[in-house]
Amino acid sequence: MTAPASHVVLTGATGQIAPLMVRHLTDHHRVTLTSRTSAPVARHPGVRHVTCDYDAYESLVGALRGADAVFVVTNDPTRPEHDRNMVRAAVEARVGHIVKLSAAAVLDNAAHDLVTEWQRSNEERIKASGIPWTMVQPRSFMSHALGWAPGIRGHDSTYALYPHSRNACVAPEDVAEVSALLLGDSGHHFRSYELTGPQSLSAHEQSEALGELLGRPLVCRALSPEEAHLRYSRRYSASMADALLASAVRQLAGAKARTTDTVERLTGRPATGFAQWAACHRDRFE
Repeated sequence: MTAPASHVVLTGATGQIAPLMVRHLTDHHRVTLTSRTSAPVARHPGVRHVTCDYDAYESLVGALRGADAVFVVTNDPTRPEHDRNMVRAAVEARVGHIVKLSAAAVLDNAAHDLVTEWQRSNEERIKASGIPWTMVQPRSFMSHALGWAPGIRGHDSTYALYPHSRNACVAPEDVAEVSALLLGDSGHHFRSYELTGPQSLSAHEQSEALGELLGRPLVCRALSPEEAHLRYSRRYSASMADALLASAVRQLAGAKARTTDTVERLTGRPATGFAQWAACHRDRFE
């Protein structure tokens, strides 16, 4: 096993995971955060921030040059050129290790929606690059529950498609800690890690946990597929909305209920439960 990398680059500075990784890395690494826009991001002492044009791989080469390891997260399946440019730039910059934030759905042979096929293509491209790689494959983030906050404040209600279907959702903080542990460590080269929470919970059960936390009952209201698709379409493209609907159907069939012990094996502590995660973010639901 090699010594930890001295310089790491984290893409996705405006996302959830990369900023959470920073506190696990700054004691032993020089850290650079990159983003696609110059929009304000949280600033961290001693951490460099670089704005990159993901449409121009030359811009990415400059950001990645000198990096011992790179954490890669891209978030637009309708722009696959961003993913191609990222890998091309990593090769040219002679990056020593790529840790890719992927998704647990890539392991499901029945999953062929837009998002899952995009993630599979990303994994295959990285594996073919010649750069040592590690795949992080989390289940849905617990933080998706934050989308219920307005309904909780206004109507003591949450809304979900197939509210009794279960998902072994994982805390973003756990994903960040695991990803930071893997970054630059040759003992994890050419391995994939599926990350889940400790329990498989339904939206109904999550709503009950939030009600207990807030001290008042919440009602989890079922959405029809048509209502859910309309809600998705307000935020995403039609193809993305279709993919999310297909994902929900797979969840209804039990495809997302399996739990793993990966978080505990890698961090030495139990994975964060939903009630514990929600308690840490109580103010965002009040």
